Amino acid sequence: MIRTPYLLFLGDAHDQLAAKVAQGIQDWRPDNVVGQFRMPGCKADVGAKDMTLAEAYDAGARTLVIGVANRGGVFSDAWLDVMVEAMETGFDIASGLHSLLRNSPMLREAAERTGRTLHDVRIPTVAYPIANGAPRSGKRCLAVGTDCSVGKMYTGLAMDAEMKARGMKSSFRPTGQTGILITGEGIPLDAVIADFMAGSVEWLTPDNDADHWDHIEGQGSLWHVSYSGVTMALIHGGQPDALILAHEPTRTHMRGLPDHALPSLEALRDQALALARIANPDCVVAGISVNTKALGDDEALALCAEIEDRMGLPTVDPFRHGAGRLVDALAAI
Repeated sequence: MIRTPYLLFLGDAHDQLAAKVAQGIQDWRPDNVVGQFRMPGCKADVGAKDMTLAEAYDAGARTLVIGVANRGGVFSDAWLDVMVEAMETGFDIASGLHSLLRNSPMLREAAERTGRTLHDVRIPTVAYPIANGAPRSGKRCLAVGTDCSVGKMYTGLAMDAEMKARGMKSSFRPTGQTGILITGEGIPLDAVIADFMAGSVEWLTPDNDADHWDHIEGQGSLWHVSYSGVTMALIHGGQPDALILAHEPTRTHMRGLPDHALPSLEALRDQALALARIANPDCVVAGISVNTKALGDDEALALCAEIEDRMGLPTVDPFRHGAGRLVDALAAI
């Protein structure tokens, strides 16, 4: 078990989006957050109180969570001294990066010396099956994006929360490090061996009551040449009954790929639906989730209205405006 509450480590994040792990925890589990720790030059701020290690420990924090998700999932040498000092202060360390804490001799030595625990949440702990494509009872929804980091997880969490508030049967099914740290369970999909990725999603979303919805955390993008594989595993392993299209309107290119443009929502709709119907012929596109964080209130509402008029689908920012209309669309399926 990862001890709570957390001190969120933002390190020397080069932009706000790089701290998406910390931001997700702060937004969805604020009761588990005592503060944030930022190194000199950090350009991210998730809105938690800036604290030193000693201040956070005295305030009750017991785990330093690496809240940065960078390209390639590595931590820099500049972070090591902070993590060692954190363990000497009394903190366990939790990370979802591809570079494992336990593979650092410096961190292993400090953990053994201080009696602290290193939590690498991006390690599969189950012998997942190979997908078989057999139909499963219950209903499933998957958010698919025009790019990475556009709000797919927030969409699933918001719809799950709305369904629970209505007394509907619903589960959020995490597939990445942030979702796992928020909920304490899930699968680290991009760390699963490729042949077993779709099977791990089947395992995560088993047979359920006919009126129960699984909200599967989306990953990657079919158009992102670096990460499209995880999206395909979710589409086929998840066998979604409904897709939600997710979009961030201010992007000028794929994240990390300046020579690759984003697809239109129409292109995403047509491509994702065709692929989803390989696994579930009855899949439909139910709505559109727009991440309007970078827009003003009036501009956000106007954009959602324009997209809805153009696409003929309920279009909202579920974190900003609520997920009610998206849930209405799912309830009608």
